Amino acid sequence: MVEAIRAGTYPPGSALPTEPRLAAELGVSRPALREALILLQEDGVITVRRGVGRTVSHHLPPRGFEFLKPVEALLGEGRQVVTVPTARTREEPTDFSTQHLVLPAHGEVRFWESVIEVGGLPACLTQEWASDETLAELLPDAAAAFDGPAGRASSMLGLLLEAGRGLPLTGSSAIVATTLGRQRGTQLGRPADTPGVLVTQVVRLDRTPLLAAKHMLPPGAPALPVWQAR
Repeated sequence: MVEAIRAGTYPPGSALPTEPRLAAELGVSRPALREALILLQEDGVITVRRGVGRTVSHHLPPRGFEFLKPVEALLGEGRQVVTVPTARTREEPTDFSTQHLVLPAHGEVRFWESVIEVGGLPACLTQEWASDETLAELLPDAAAAFDGPAGRASSMLGLLLEAGRGLPLTGSSAIVATTLGRQRGTQLGRPADTPGVLVTQVVRLDRTPLLAAKHMLPPGAPALPVWQAR
């Protein structure tokens, strides 16, 4: 249903067909359709008015984490968001960056750390790694942007996506439940034993990893919407 709405089969503001016709068009039973329509109404995709019927909303819920976006854009949807840099440096590769960026054991890797504030409150601690050598070879515009003034007010991913417009960039993520720990808790203004959600992310150009990241979300952080389809 949602994909059909986004594709224009049922345009925003239009009335949906009757239940029998809609069930036939979608190839589902009427009980299954009614349940789906209830969920779509709860999610704000459609509205229901007595005497009018079901209408497609003019503004659909935004696409979410299944699309490659900077974390500040995902968390700040419709809200005031600020990226506060806490580290812009180079460091020895960690186990995490070595594994996901396929780095040599020795040398340096670019490392950024930022606190994403939403509505004036810390909503995410973001840590990002990238290999200057790989970027210089495959996406030099990104390396130049990292060293420019925009790097003080953006995540690394935000600048990478801007520099790589039109390129086949893809991302993969894993989501786990954990606790903040002492250092991250201090940075987010929470006790060390506060539960949190850790999202790890790797961004690739074709099959080559360009960026690896960790995003720590404390309780109260805005939800990351994810649209799923079978």
